[in-house]
Amino acid sequence: MSFVKNDCQQLSLFDSLGYLSKRKLDILEKSWAKPFSDYIFTKIDEMIFAPLYSQNSNSRPNAPINVIVGCLILKELNGLTDDELLEECECDFRYQYALHTTSYDNQPISDRIFSRFRERVYAYELLTGEDLIHTCITDLAEQIRKFMYISPVIKRMNSMMIESNIKRMSRLELIYTCVSNLVKTIYNAGAHELVNDFEEYLDPNNRNQVVYYKQDVPQKERLQKGIDDAAKLLPLCEDKYSETTDYQLLLRAITEQCNKDDNGKTVPKINGDGMGSSVLQNPSDPDATYRVKAEKEHRGYIANIVEVVNANGSVVTDYSFDANTHSDQDFIKEHLEKQPIAEQHEAIIVDGAYNNEEVRALAEEKNISVLSTGLLGHKPKEIFGKFKMSQDNKTIIACPEGHDVSSTYYESRDQIRVSLPCGNCNGCPHQNECKSRLGKRVANLLISLKTIRAEKCKTDLDPETRKMIGRIRNGVETVPSVIRNKYRVDTIPVRGKLRTKLFFGFKVAALDFQKLRLFLNGKEFCRGFALA
Repeated sequence: MSFVKNDCQQLSLFDSLGYLSKRKLDILEKSWAKPFSDYIFTKIDEMIFAPLYSQNSNSRPNAPINVIVGCLILKELNGLTDDELLEECECDFRYQYALHTTSYDNQPISDRIFSRFRERVYAYELLTGEDLIHTCITDLAEQIRKFMYISPVIKRMNSMMIESNIKRMSRLELIYTCVSNLVKTIYNAGAHELVNDFEEYLDPNNRNQVVYYKQDVPQKERLQKGIDDAAKLLPLCEDKYSETTDYQLLLRAITEQCNKDDNGKTVPKINGDGMGSSVLQNPSDPDATYRVKAEKEHRGYIANIVEVVNANGSVVTDYSFDANTHSDQDFIKEHLEKQPIAEQHEAIIVDGAYNNEEVRALAEEKNISVLSTGLLGHKPKEIFGKFKMSQDNKTIIACPEGHDVSSTYYESRDQIRVSLPCGNCNGCPHQNECKSRLGKRVANLLISLKTIRAEKCKTDLDPETRKMIGRIRNGVETVPSVIRNKYRVDTIPVRGKLRTKLFFGFKVAALDFQKLRLFLNGKEFCRGFALA
């Protein structure tokens, strides 16, 4: 299939747009179709997707790329499925107007065109590592930013957890499912003799019996039987089926969930053995990882959002997507590393989880300031910011009253233990603030370096600036809420990191289009700047 640009959308003599009444034209002009047609569809760069197709002009041409990308943005904007989107494009004139296809007797899309396009993009990223959807969406966002006259000098950043569309599995269910999947793969391939001893796994009703209903057999015994079956099955099929996905998933599950005892038998891991956050959660989504955040369990992914903002409004200009074990500091480092040195000094407003000395040093190299709101989960004591630190920020030299102290740095906990004579603490005006532990001769105090850093960052700014930074930072908290509740990010109908990221990108594009509509209607502005 050859690549052909859809750069000519001239109206035909009998275009259906010319047969609309004045009333219908007025409704069309006030709908979302008008701004989408003018500011989104015409700005989609089809050349980004040229590598997906052949350069041989003698082969059949591709379907219009800007129509496909526009459709996928409208799908997320209006909460449609692929089938519903096809129906709307055929029957709803607003979609045809937005996509410049009003002159077509039949719309240039089919029931499989969207899934095939997504599969091409997915395969290309697997091969090259380049995310074409991300390139397209960020290019559109940059066009919107310029149209809204939003300077890129102030950015704000936030992350959000995204749940994978998978079931939470117990260890027993996980092992049983992996064994069952491999047995079915071998059986369907015709190697029936290899699975003669595992026929129970071919019975679709046996899974519920083993996992839920056989309460007369202790769960520990049922789990051990599943592990024994896996340990027996894996060597039998290693030669012919070791490259299959089901074999690799079963091997991964056994490796992560089990140990060898003194007799060489494979047994389940116990609490003391420990398992990492990257262990297999469900064979349906091998990329999903486990994380506890704010006392809530998450199985899936994490997205990081970068939004530029000024008094005219805000636009999400960049996003990142990764396993949910990826930290906020990793996200901001990756963002800073790919940024050129800014000609005009820029600021990124973040919460406390993003900020540390390494991040600030990297930002300074790019002429960028990282301003933290210091959200630590509790209000830090202001007195801790008055302790005098060494140049490496790992030793405290003096207390707020100027007394010399000795200190010990605990790298694993990022804390410093401070010790000084009790005589220096007794009668000190800061004694009630520091709340040091007084011994017979020595007073001790354990201080988190995160608290000291947050307080020192606060003291570098005047109170009014800190208030404004806090107001601006609060606005980005609405982005995860909107994407989660309006664009249903937790119910994405695919599994796997790359496929899920693809859907997330179109949701970001839909959000930016909504911000553009509000700007055109005079309703988009940043309250943080308005209150200043």
